[in-house]
Amino acid sequence: MFLARITGNVTATQKAPIMTGQTLFVVEPLRINEQTGEDLQPTGRTFIAVDTVGAGEGEVVMIVQGSSARFTDETSNLPVDCAIVGIVDNVRVADRDVYISGNGTE
Repeated sequence: MFLARITGNVTATQKAPIMTGQTLFVVEPLRINEQTGEDLQPTGRTFIAVDTVGAGEGEVVMIVQGSSARFTDETSNLPVDCAIVGIVDNVRVADRDVYISGNGTE
């Protein structure tokens, strides 16, 4: 499981019929700042993830990859290898908040 920020969305008018109605987002995995440990930093990678929780652009989310992406009721029959499985409210490391949703702490 990874933390990621939703940075965009994907629209595909031609796709496998089973994917019709699925919301697809561009996500960028995040990591704890190695220098200060005080915030989340982008990794420079991007993935396309199917949304299972009603997330939106700009939010920090939990993603899973590989076969784990098909372990939800919504994705069990989908040809996906990355899924959004949670919306993050808070990340706390070593008694320090490194992310709090909605207040810009990142």
